[in-house]
Amino acid sequence: MKKLMISTAAVAMMAGMAMAQDVVRLGTEGAYPPWNFINDAGEVDGFERDLGDELCMRAELNCEWVTSDWDSIIPNLVSGNYDAIIAGMSITDERDEVIDFTQNYTPPDPSAYLGMSDDVDVANGVIAAQTGTIHAGYVAETGATLVEFATPDETIAAVRNGEADAVLADKSYLAAIAENDRDLRFVAEEVPLGGGVGIGVRESDAELRQTFDAAIQSMKDDGSLNDLIEKWDVSSTF
Repeated sequence: MKKLMISTAAVAMMAGMAMAQDVVRLGTEGAYPPWNFINDAGEVDGFERDLGDELCMRAELNCEWVTSDWDSIIPNLVSGNYDAIIAGMSITDERDEVIDFTQNYTPPDPSAYLGMSDDVDVANGVIAAQTGTIHAGYVAETGATLVEFATPDETIAAVRNGEADAVLADKSYLAAIAENDRDLRFVAEEVPLGGGVGIGVRESDAELRQTFDAAIQSMKDDGSLNDLIEKWDVSSTF
C-alpha cells in the first residue's frame, strides 16, 4: 500500500508540472492487433488504446489518438505531428539514439516464425518482416534472405502467396492468425528480441516522458497493468 501511495503521488506531481501542450497527441499504427487496430466504428482500439487512455487519466492529461504508417512513425514524432508513440514499439539502442523512451510497459514479447510448412529453413530461406522493425533487423543479420513490407498484413500475404517461406513477428500478433488459418503454423524456435515495449517521446520532452513513466509505474504497482496484459494477451506479465 505504501508503494502504491508513493507512485500515485508521483503521478500527481508529474502531472502538475508545466506541460506546454493543452492536448497530448498519441501516435499509433492502428494495424497491429491485439496491440492496436481500427475497430468497426473507425476508432483506435486494442491493448494500447486501453493502456493509453488509462495512463492519460492517471496523469490528468487531455489526450487524443492519431494514426501513422509504421515506416514514418518516428519521423512524424520528431517533426511534431504528435507527442508520443504508443504502438508496440520495442525499446532498442538504435531507436534510443533518435527518440527517448519511458520504462517498458510490457516485458519483451517473444518473436516467432509463421510459415506454411514445418520444414521451413528459417536460417537460409526467404523471410518476410515489416520494415523498420526489430524483426527485419534480426533477419538481416542472419543468413536468410529478407523481404520487407510496409504493413503487417503484407508480410502474412507474402507467406500465403509463396513470396516468402515464413514471416518473423511478435508471437502475440501471429497467434490469432495461426489459430484462424489452418494453412499457417508456427515453425522453428521462438526468438527473444528487444527490451520490452515503451512509449516513445521526443528527446526534448523530458517532462512528458517522466509523466508517463510515473503513470506506468503506478499501474505496475497496483497490478492493473498486468490485468490489461492478460486481458489482451500481448505478452508475459511483470
